[in-house]
Amino acid sequence: MNWRDRISIDPDIHHGKACIRGTRVPTSVIIGTIADGETPERILESWPQLTLDDVEAALRFGSALAAETTAIPAEYSDDEFSDAEYGPAEGG
Repeated sequence: MNWRDRISIDPDIHHGKACIRGTRVPTSVIIGTIADGETPERILESWPQLTLDDVEAALRFGSALAAETTAIPAEYSDDEFSDAEYGPAEGG
């Protein structure tokens, strides 16, 4: 599967955040929901417009993005980054 077939980044949709194509469901929400321990099946119950392929595409997109990241700051202020995008600061 090529995640590019299912992920869209459009400045007019959800402030340019990566979303499942044809929806306003951000990939970060899918990835975060999985990270919080939910199953793909639970995601599909919450967002019935999605498919298992969409969930897989979001995870593959996140993996590709992480592979391209050269540095993630160990400490940062709330003004620089948001928990929704980068997760809470260590110990926070």
